[in-house]
Amino acid sequence: MAERFIVYGAGAVGGSLGGLLHRAGHEVVLIARGAHLAAIRSNGLRLVTGGGTETLSIPAVSSPAELDGAPGDVVLLAMKSMNTEAALRDLAAVVDRDTPIVCVQNGVANERAALRLFPEVYGVCVMFPATHLEPGVVEPRAWPVPAILDLGRYPADVDETAETLAAEFRSAGCHAEPRPDIMRWKYTKLLMNLGNAVDATIQPGDGVAEILDRVRAEGVEVLAAAGIPHVSMAEDGARRGDILRIGGAGRSGSSSWQSLARGTGAIETDYLNGEIVLLGRLHGVPTPINERIRALANAFAREGRAPGSEPAARFLAGLR
Repeated sequence: MAERFIVYGAGAVGGSLGGLLHRAGHEVVLIARGAHLAAIRSNGLRLVTGGGTETLSIPAVSSPAELDGAPGDVVLLAMKSMNTEAALRDLAAVVDRDTPIVCVQNGVANERAALRLFPEVYGVCVMFPATHLEPGVVEPRAWPVPAILDLGRYPADVDETAETLAAEFRSAGCHAEPRPDIMRWKYTKLLMNLGNAVDATIQPGDGVAEILDRVRAEGVEVLAAAGIPHVSMAEDGARRGDILRIGGAGRSGSSSWQSLARGTGAIETDYLNGEIVLLGRLHGVPTPINERIRALANAFAREGRAPGSEPAARFLAGLR
């Protein structure tokens, strides 16, 4: 059993999982920043679920430098992928080399980055609808099961730590299965997350379904050319079933939509659609629609544009 979970990135997913683990009796410390950190320190973390709202008193710090690494620590990385490498360098200066690093993140680049610095790395296929739009507040939007968090040792294995982590995630109310082929699942999740930039930038309505179909078709073609296996959408759908029942009021949007709504000035698209662009370039597969949506999402973040404000027709016209 982990003696302490260090949740690095206490936003929608990290904050929600940290809060749920804390509720289940685990020792948790959150690493957050800015107004979110200040709110947690002043008023606690407000966890809004289908079961009600709780304010949780969880220790929170601004960086690993404020922590003393200890045997039994487990680090849950939950920041956006563009922040992972800097976070890993900060961790390496503080935590023990053999500390398990668990990538509770979208994309497929985080595990490899972690393995450069730490030998004990685990990937998690994150199915966790959650919202973080207000400092100090996180909202898991599925209830009574808030998330499916299947995991495995990177690059491919199940060991005692993976079994233990799955049990601890289950103790927090999540579904979790250890999987020796976790990256096959994460590449399918990557295909699904190609729609995040579409959700973040394109106006709802006619044309959105076409854009989604095209970005994912490019993704499937690229993975085939690269020889990268992934589970079928049918297998993924069977795993999800009707486990995650979404509730809550108001517009939540993808994690990329939330980045724009909060005006963070950054977005994860380079590690989602950009992963397909990179693989396409490496294997000679054109990826014009993923490249265009990647560039558009970055422009939205850089310029502070409102999410969902690009007409689909104008976006599609730029491809012809």
